[in-house]
Amino acid sequence: MISYTVVLEYNEGYYTVTVPALPGCITQGRTKEEALEHAKEAIQGYLESMRKDGLAIPEDVELAEVAV
Repeated sequence: MISYTVVLEYNEGYYTVTVPALPGCITQGRTKEEALEHAKEAIQGYLESMRKDGLAIPEDVELAEVAV
């Protein structure tokens, strides 16, 4: 099993999830739980497509917090 860091943002009634390690892998949901479940499905689909195309599976990215 592979894990990816996701960014979860709330905006205008929806939670949006992006996966920094997988460009263009973005989804949303009305609740955090729904958004994260959709993210799991989106990641699985993204990786399946990469495997089918013979592409290397990206490793997760490292995130850091910056205080200003």
